Amino acid sequence: MNESADNQTWKRATRLACIERRTKLPERLQRDHAAAINAHLNAGVVDALAGLVVGFCWPYKSEFDIRFAIRKIREHGSRTALPKVVKKAHPLEFHEWWPGVSMVPGVYDIPVPDGTSRLLPDALFVPMNAFDGDGFRLGYGGGFFDRTLASISPQPIAIAIAYEEFRLPTIRPNQYDLPMDIIVTEAGLYSRSGGRLRSIEPDACLRELSRLVLERSFPRRQPESDDTASEIDN
Repeated sequence: MNESADNQTWKRATRLACIERRTKLPERLQRDHAAAINAHLNAGVVDALAGLVVGFCWPYKSEFDIRFAIRKIREHGSRTALPKVVKKAHPLEFHEWWPGVSMVPGVYDIPVPDGTSRLLPDALFVPMNAFDGDGFRLGYGGGFFDRTLASISPQPIAIAIAYEEFRLPTIRPNQYDLPMDIIVTEAGLYSRSGGRLRSIEPDACLRELSRLVLERSFPRRQPESDDTASEIDN
């Protein structure tokens, strides 16, 4: 990805500062934020993902723990999957996950399912360290999720979660950065409209997600395991 050295330096420093600040948040505050975020997800997101393949990430470095919401989503008939790094500068693979599935350490010792089916996500909870008012996210710098979103057609619905204090004036997006469809914080739900994030009520969020599901013809046909790679433009 072509990006100026100055922008790379700024993003790296900002990313590290956000991660450090997040890991030092008081546990009680993190619990309060998590309770509020779970309430927003239950009210405005979970029902709309019923029956889809939903990708998510194991919590890392004091990120919001999405696993409680994932169990709710599974109760609505969805299949769920975790990402696997195949190699540098390539899209991620997603492998089916369910409670109790055998796991093995992946990159950075983040667990991944052991030998389960490869799936293409219809919706994807994308990790995020910070975000801006245009709906762009600051991730971990590898570009894996932007490549993954761009490589799957139709593009998965992108949902990201962060704490409100990590909203920045801009994350200095480059041409490869992709905006999120929905962002959730402890303060509420946001959708992207007219190139800007706008606060949205839970019922309106459910309608927006349902519109995206219909527009992108989800749930998508899941390819046979051996043919999954042909669905992804590497």
